[in-house]
Amino acid sequence: MSKNDVFSLLNLQQKEIRSNPYPFYEQLRNQDPVHWDEELGFWVLTHYSDIDSLYTDERFSRAQGLMRGFQRLSESERHIAEPVYHSFSKTVFYADPPDHTHLRGLMNHAFTPRRVERLRPYIQNTVNELLDIAQAEANVDMIHDLAYPLPVMVIAELLGLPASDRAQFKKWSDDLFAILGTVRHKSSDLLERAEQSLNEMTEYVKDLSHERREHPKDDLLTALLSVTEEESTACPHPHGLSSAHATGELVREQDASPALTQEELVANINILLSTGHETTTHLIGNGLLALLHHPEQLEKLQTQPGLLAPAIEEMLRYDNPVQITYRSALEDASIKGKQIRKGDLVNTIIGSANRDPQRFSNPDSFDITRNEGRHLGFGIGIHFCIGAPLVRLEAEIVFETILRRFPRISLGTGTLEWQEHPIFRGLKSLPVSL
Repeated sequence: MSKNDVFSLLNLQQKEIRSNPYPFYEQLRNQDPVHWDEELGFWVLTHYSDIDSLYTDERFSRAQGLMRGFQRLSESERHIAEPVYHSFSKTVFYADPPDHTHLRGLMNHAFTPRRVERLRPYIQNTVNELLDIAQAEANVDMIHDLAYPLPVMVIAELLGLPASDRAQFKKWSDDLFAILGTVRHKSSDLLERAEQSLNEMTEYVKDLSHERREHPKDDLLTALLSVTEEESTACPHPHGLSSAHATGELVREQDASPALTQEELVANINILLSTGHETTTHLIGNGLLALLHHPEQLEKLQTQPGLLAPAIEEMLRYDNPVQITYRSALEDASIKGKQIRKGDLVNTIIGSANRDPQRFSNPDSFDITRNEGRHLGFGIGIHFCIGAPLVRLEAEIVFETILRRFPRISLGTGTLEWQEHPIFRGLKSLPVSL
């Protein structure tokens, strides 16, 4: 077996590696930290310092990373997927300056400290209600009973969407994110479901936007509509991203107005619905599992509740919900003597960076008193996670409530099953005894 076979990110599809990818990351980090994955045709970075530098390096583009992911599809797959990728290209998550600066400024309406803090009573009441229901059940699954429904209910409350529709939000999100990333093969079935879900989500947001214009409320959707053009002045390219194939550029219409276009509003609401719960769901599951696997840390947190904030940061470092992000090189660049060519795709392994011994002492240990500065769990620079304050607030309330109500909580199984998506790391279920 060649070095490329051993180190290819295709290995993340193996169940045993997916259950614990960190030894694989360590081997790659030690032996080839700037690795060309021949099997998949992209670069892989695993050192904290390299990834930290890349995130603020203007030679590497988030928007073009999305474009390169799209171009890796076959022609028939691109035909199906281009509306989805076109929509993602209109979001703050996959934009570069100046578009990103414009969108981020407007989307900051979502997560002002005041708006996030106002959600505290709603989050607390929701956590209490979900745990009341779970406690009455014979078998408690913290993913199904709490980590899965809570973030969707919270993002629905923030945006002003009916909580009764949260199951539909989750389906749309799962379908859209199933096709993102640069590792896993994307079947035509996945792509078709993503396109259908995008259409359904788009119509839903448009209909609700019309209703909010007629009957404004004190919610995020109404706030965003106040900075959105009533009718889009942009004329999307009739073939979505198809014209970008030759130029290598994502299609973004330049707006004369500083407001959001209708297209940008719908795309960003869509992605807030989608990303607004993935990180929180997996942080709750992975963080609780880490505490249950380290009873001495669990006991320390129970006796010293003031450690909750650093404990949450350690959960994000130790077993981060988002394992991989990617960029594309806008020009030739050199990283540790390796020549990155213009247009090359570069995958950054956050899960490896957060376990890098050159950055963190005893990185494979879970220590809620750790105080070693910034992890990369929420990214850095202009693409720092816009929803980080809300994620932290939800985690704070969840863990404080669980530890107060169920001081004897314990793991209810010796067999755990992990999600297959290589970008997100999360459990399918987490049975516990209360």
